Amino acid sequence: MTAVELRGVTRVYDGGVTALDGVSLRVPRGAFLAVMGQSGSGKSTLLHCASGLDVPTSGSITIAGTEIAGLKESKRALVRREHVGFVFQSYNLVPSLSVEQNITLPLRLAGTSPDRAWLASLVARTGLSGMLGRAPAELSGGQRQRVSIVRALAARPAVVFADEPTGALDSRTAAGILDLFTELVDELGQTIVMVTHDPAAAARAHDTLVMSDGRIGEILSRATAGELAARLGRVWEGAGA
Repeated sequence: MTAVELRGVTRVYDGGVTALDGVSLRVPRGAFLAVMGQSGSGKSTLLHCASGLDVPTSGSITIAGTEIAGLKESKRALVRREHVGFVFQSYNLVPSLSVEQNITLPLRLAGTSPDRAWLASLVARTGLSGMLGRAPAELSGGQRQRVSIVRALAARPAVVFADEPTGALDSRTAAGILDLFTELVDELGQTIVMVTHDPAAAARAHDTLVMSDGRIGEILSRATAGELAARLGRVWEGAGA
């Protein structure tokens, strides 16, 4: 089954800048896909369009079988709420709310009741047991990122989009977050699409998509951090030539 599919997606911004140029991509359920590329390669635009945060200029995008490219924002918001989870570098937690309130906030805004058994299993899996009453300021960076991951998974989304999720963390804490991602994919069948600049992070994914000039340069399977760093080095050298 397919979690997300893009077919001939182009995104042209005001001024004629083409951020995506005819991108086609299929992400099956249970996949862990990393997206890499130099600044301006189109990786962030790919995430924004694929998740329904932005609208493509042309092409087709489906999330969990629902076509979203032609939907109005209110309809796309509904698809995001039901089928998409987000994890960002900056955590995006509400300082005045407790950990538990932050986790359940999207569900409460949607007018739905949380599945307490599901949330309890996620909290235990992420090592947050005993911290639900704390404020975000009382947590470490890694713990805050785990809260954002539980929040992203609370509605059992078809796909989680992670934008530089380890960018603000030290290497040891980042490794723990990536271990968690791998566990979620391998044990729960979660689909994760992760934008990252870090070859070591990308090497943890099943496949790594390398973006260049708004296009997919190639997709590497089970590449090592060294292989990805070398591949990106050649892309940068080519861009600077």
